[in-house]
Amino acid sequence: MPDKPRPLSTIRMPGDVRVFTLTEARALFPLVQRITAAAYQELHPIAAGLRARVAQRSELEHLEQRYEAIIHRWVGKMERLGVVVTGLWLVDFDTGDGYLCWRYPEADLGYYHGYQQGFGQRRPVQEVIAQEHPSWAESPRP
Repeated sequence: MPDKPRPLSTIRMPGDVRVFTLTEARALFPLVQRITAAAYQELHPIAAGLRARVAQRSELEHLEQRYEAIIHRWVGKMERLGVVVTGLWLVDFDTGDGYLCWRYPEADLGYYHGYQQGFGQRRPVQEVIAQEHPSWAESPRP
């Protein structure tokens, strides 16, 4: 009897990083994308208010608190999904030998970088697959 695939949206403890295959990461990606887009849209008017340098200190403090709460909530949701938050609207899916990398508002989970590399060294996923044939590009783990 074949093993049942593990659920993709398992809620994890913050800091409990998950190792993904490409298939698993792509299956979870629409949820990550929706959560991030919603947080970005919620934060946008607050960030605009902060940039406008609201005159009243109490209003500025309130905006800063709302801004921080939205970011903390987004980070918490990402961590519970098992992805690594590496910056504002920037997440990595751990593959066991590096990261599938995505930054909002990119339309696809299309980049990869090794553990010792960062955002500036990321490469297109299809290029990495064609050159290196990584195990994470194969079928999901049981």
